[in-house]
This record gives sequence, structure tokens and C-alpha cells, in this order.
Amino acid sequence: MNKLPLKLLLLLSLFVSLLDASRYTFRKYLHVESFYEAIYRDAIELGVKNNIPPAAMMAIAGLESGYGRGYVAQITGNILSLGAYKSDKELPALYLPYSRSLKKVLFDPKEIAKQSKSDLVWKKRDKSLKRDYRPAPYASTDKNLALLKYNSRLKEKAIKSCINDFTTRWISESSNIKVFRDAKKWLNKLVEKNGKNILFTQETNERFIDIIGGHSNSFNYRKTWPKKVKLIMNKAGLVKLSQDLYINKLSFKDAWSLK
Repeated sequence: MNKLPLKLLLLLSLFVSLLDASRYTFRKYLHVESFYEAIYRDAIELGVKNNIPPAAMMAIAGLESGYGRGYVAQITGNILSLGAYKSDKELPALYLPYSRSLKKVLFDPKEIAKQSKSDLVWKKRDKSLKRDYRPAPYASTDKNLALLKYNSRLKEKAIKSCINDFTTRWISESSNIKVFRDAKKWLNKLVEKNGKNILFTQETNERFIDIIGGHSNSFNYRKTWPKKVKLIMNKAGLVKLSQDLYINKLSFKDAWSLK
């Protein structure tokens, strides 16, 4: 058998290296890295405890919150866009400006004050119907909207409460939504048969996303929703990340740098 020319071998090697380096292209963004560094502990801890695949959950959080940069998520800590139950506090209607120059909705009075009046377009924002994880007396009010922005301890507590709700109240065998009940029953049986590490496989994470979304009476009825979640999961390498963090016991910085 003829050997491949050295130049061809070098080109093939370069191609493979470039292909490998481009797998997790979302990891080049600092805001994506910062978001996952802030939530991975709770996602893995509560995911393992309650048999919910962490990578899928982190991908959903990234999509629903804009990697924590959406104004609803910033105000409430509700990174998974969870609706409020009857007994929950929910974010009320708000009168907030949109900054033309910054291209985002502003809620922090300090940030609003820095912008010129001509830069701001004020608008009433309808009730989000999302749970407000700020503590009393601010939850469900338009007061101190920037509380979590300036209080890291309360922000961490709010985010953990949100993840806990997703893994216990939403994806639950007692849920009134069939696909959530089905997903939890399937995951419980899967873990019982294979152990907790099954939560960290690509197949389990993708299957979970397909079960809970993309059809009527689900987490999100839009058919494109599972595709968007999987895109984030794959481009940020969240399955590999969760494996490296939980199974291989790497630090976040070391795991994130493995591309």
C-alpha cells in the first residue's frame, strides 16, 4: 500500500486540528463562559440529585435568559424562564426604556441616568408571568429592580432556587403536564438501571430536550426550540463540560479550556 505524501498528511492533520478547535465555538465568548461558570455547580448538584441531565438544563438556561443578560433574568434571577405558580410572586408590568445605542432594555437607574434622553425609548412592558425570585419586600414589585445586579449573594440564591424549581416542581412525576411526568419517569428508570453517569451522555441530554419541548403542551411549543437548545449545548460543549466537571473532577477553568 502506497504511503500518503507528507504534505497531504500535514494538510489532513491541520484540517483535523482546525475542525476540532471549531467544535465548541461558543466558548470564545466571555459572557458565555461567565454565565456557565456562575451556574454549573447548582446545575450539576441539583441535576444529579433529582435525575435531570445538567448539560441540557444549562443549555435551556442559556437560551431562555440570553446567557443571563435578558432583563427579566437579571431582575428576577429566573434564568430558566419559569412561569409563576398561583402561590408564587411574579414580575409585574414595568415601565422601562430601551437604549438605542446599547440595543437593550435598561432597568438599572444608574445605567439609565448615563444615557441621553434622546437615546431612550420608554415603553410599558406587560406582565412577564415569570416567577420573581427576589426576596420580600421586592418580589412582585417594581422596586429595587437592580437588587440582584449589586448583591451577588442574593443573585446566587435566586438562581439556585430557579434551578431547584425546574428539577423538582417542573420536571416531576406529579406535574400536571404530561411530557414533564413522562420525562421524569423515563429519567428515573434510566438512572435506576445505569447509574447517575447516564445523565452525562449526549443521547440522554438530547432525548430529554426532545421530550420536554418542540410540541404542544410542553416547555416550549415551537418546533425550533429543541434545535436551538441543542445548538447551544453542542457549540458550548456542555455535555463534555459537565462530564469533565462531574466525572473527571476538573476545575471549571480547566474543563472550559478543553476544546
